[in-house]
Amino acid sequence: MFWVLLLLLAWVAAGTTCTRLCLASVRAAAVDETDRFHGRGLTLYEAAFLSGGPARVADLTLVSMARQHRLLLAHTGWATVVDPRGRDEMERSVLGAIGPYGQSRIAPVRTTAAAAESVRVLADRLVAAGLAVPDGARTTVAGAVRQVRAAAAAVLALGAVALLMPSQAQENRALVAIWFTLPLILTLSCLAIARIEVHPYTRWASPAGQHLLSALARRADTGSDDRTYLTTVAVRGIRAIGEPDLRAAFAHREPHA
Repeated sequence: MFWVLLLLLAWVAAGTTCTRLCLASVRAAAVDETDRFHGRGLTLYEAAFLSGGPARVADLTLVSMARQHRLLLAHTGWATVVDPRGRDEMERSVLGAIGPYGQSRIAPVRTTAAAAESVRVLADRLVAAGLAVPDGARTTVAGAVRQVRAAAAAVLALGAVALLMPSQAQENRALVAIWFTLPLILTLSCLAIARIEVHPYTRWASPAGQHLLSALARRADTGSDDRTYLTTVAVRGIRAIGEPDLRAAFAHREPHA
């Protein structure tokens, strides 16, 4: 009856991980009810944060300043200041990261600007509005999904061990298989429900934030002006832009990303 112990382990793994996934999904859904952004859309900085976090905000600021010819982004990966006057806190953070000499590699500028106080204030505002996932729970749903997947694999492995035990009587094998099928069905059902209800498992945007991002992305697909260009950068990132020189300017940090 050693297979019973393996069955208990399978049920513990399946039950624990499925419970965590359910709780994470409930918390994610609860955030949706706190949306306070009714009546207006997202700014570009807000869209950038919800799409890619602080790093995306830094990227958007660099590209925006380059589009206005106040910053030169060379294909060699260097940023050079043309106009040292920042028009908002994000731009002043980028200029401060570049330093007094007016030139710096893009990678450290991006890292410093992403950690600036202005980005933290933006994040706090989005979290308070229910559009961004709080810091401690950003990977909650995605992590819970990974745990359920691991539990499903563990159930299969434990079931295989139980079936292949030499002492297992042939007539008991069908019964053992049935018992191990139950926790497997539980894990697969939870994964299917999560796929339908809370997918995609984004790191930054809450369900309410994802809804606003989707609307913004649809509008970006129908325009061709400068704001549409920057909206594409905010929502999809640098690599969605079809300009080889611009992608080359950021290429030195892509392996890290």
